Amino acid sequence: MTQFDVTASPSPEELAVIGEGLTAFNDADVGPSDRKPLAVLIRDVEDKVIGGLSGYTAWGWLFTQWLFVPETLRGEGMAGKLLSQAEQEARARGCHGAWIDTFSPLARKAYMRQGYEIFGELPEFPKGRTRTFLRKAL
Repeated sequence: MTQFDVTASPSPEELAVIGEGLTAFNDADVGPSDRKPLAVLIRDVEDKVIGGLSGYTAWGWLFTQWLFVPETLRGEGMAGKLLSQAEQEARARGCHGAWIDTFSPLARKAYMRQGYEIFGELPEFPKGRTRTFLRKAL
C-alpha cells in the first residue's frame, strides 16, 4: 500500500529521488534541459561576496532565482548591471529568453526598466503584496 510522509526535514537522498525522477521524466518528455548554474557576484575591496544574482539556464531560458543588492549600493542601477551580466552569459549559452519573479514593487520597477514585461501575477503572495512574474526576450 502507498504511504504518504509529510515532513519539514526531508533528507538530501529523499529529495534526490524526486529530483532525479523528474529530470528523467522531463528528459524523455521534452529533451534534456542542459541546466547550468549562473551567478553574478558583487565583491567588496577585500574580495568578499556582498551581494549578487543567482539562477540558472535551462531549455533556452535564464531564470533569476535570487537577486540581492546591499543597501549601500542601492539606487546606483546595480540590479540592472547584474541582470545585464547574467543576460550576456545566458545569450552566450544560447538562451532566447529570461524570467524572474518578485513581490517587491521597487524590484518590479527595476526589472521593467531593464526591459522585462509582466506575464503573470499572484495576488496576496505574501499577504498585502502581489507576486509578479516577468519575462524578457534575449
